[in-house]
Amino acid sequence: MDIGPVHHVSINVPSVAEVEPFYTEVLGMKTLERPDFGFPGSWLESESGAQVHLIEVDDDEWTPPKGQHWAFKVDDIDAMVGELRSRGVKIRDAREIPGTTARQTFFKDPAGNMIEINQPY
Repeated sequence: MDIGPVHHVSINVPSVAEVEPFYTEVLGMKTLERPDFGFPGSWLESESGAQVHLIEVDDDEWTPPKGQHWAFKVDDIDAMVGELRSRGVKIRDAREIPGTTARQTFFKDPAGNMIEINQPY
């Protein structure tokens, strides 16, 4: 099993409009096109290709994270899903990300942290 480099990190923010300028104006990241997932967000990319995905959620300390995760890049997502399942990991089937050239799926580590595997093509 060859888990690739971190592809992106998704972080929850109370307001994309308020937080995005920090990443674009202060850190110099560029805004990427983002599919409509039915909730507010923004995809950003550094000059080196590192991505940060902002996910807008209610600012309530008692609300569990919604979508917060990190993603590893893989070359063969179907093989990775099979390998993880063979090791007892509960994982969803891979699916196309609408409006992109990538497939993704999610699973959780033993502490409940959400992890994505992502196969750009």
